[in-house]
Amino acid sequence: MKQSLTYYITLLVLKLKGLKQDFSKDPIDFKKIRKEDVRYPKGKFFKQNKIRNFKVLDSLITEIGLNQNSDKLLIFVHGGAFISGPAQHHWDSTKKIARQTNYKIWMCDYPKSPENKIAKISENIDSIYNVALEHFHPNNISFIGDSVGGTLIACLTQRLIIKDIKLPKKIILVTPVMDASMSNPEIEKIDNIDPILSKIGVLSAKKMCAENNDLKNVIISPLFGNFNKFPHTILFLAENDICYPDQKLAVKKFINAKINIEIIEGKNMPHIWPFLPVMKEAKTSLNEIIRTLNN
Repeated sequence: MKQSLTYYITLLVLKLKGLKQDFSKDPIDFKKIRKEDVRYPKGKFFKQNKIRNFKVLDSLITEIGLNQNSDKLLIFVHGGAFISGPAQHHWDSTKKIARQTNYKIWMCDYPKSPENKIAKISENIDSIYNVALEHFHPNNISFIGDSVGGTLIACLTQRLIIKDIKLPKKIILVTPVMDASMSNPEIEKIDNIDPILSKIGVLSAKKMCAENNDLKNVIISPLFGNFNKFPHTILFLAENDICYPDQKLAVKKFINAKINIEIIEGKNMPHIWPFLPVMKEAKTSLNEIIRTLNN
């Protein structure tokens, strides 16, 4: 498949921003990476369509929507290696989804590591869903998350199934990190071509977040959990992403569990490609997400 001109422009911008370099350090410089965080989005759209801000435990929730009376909710759990976020591309994606669907959207700014460990972060994600269930029918709730946002959603789903709590209608996982240990030998082959991530920095960030350095615990590595009874799942993969080998292993588990899954594989795509700005392929995939939500 031939890539667009905007694909190559995006790769150049990523290189100039030095993201790969930032994710090639151990320990990872989380304070530098956080400089890209946007806690409160600016612009006319958000000023007019932000319904409210509220707290759930230690998480700041920003509710966005064109229809304040909508009974549909999309819970957006952003990525950022557990150490940062949300970033501008998360808000840009939120704006487009809000404009083209009838959903209220909760952007979840949850606690970050290294100040917080995965148990506390997970407690926040669980509580956010519990609050959502107080106001929305589970069949009207969907989740979307990129990178570790996808990790948190998958792990939440596994806990909900164990506890026999009603599940959301669908979950959208955008290039999720399925194994925090980064121990898959296939990762080494992709590290050289991944334009965003490097195993060194990602592993450093995961160690900052893990409890007792237990990187294969299902609370942070959903690959080692059970995928039976998952709701409708839409999974975006990226070939040029060091998380790709573990995403492929997850695909096998999803298929073996015989759940309703849609797999969108991005040929030559980098990590979180559906949320990247400018790129034609990103716009196409985000339109696919919108179509899925509107179905």
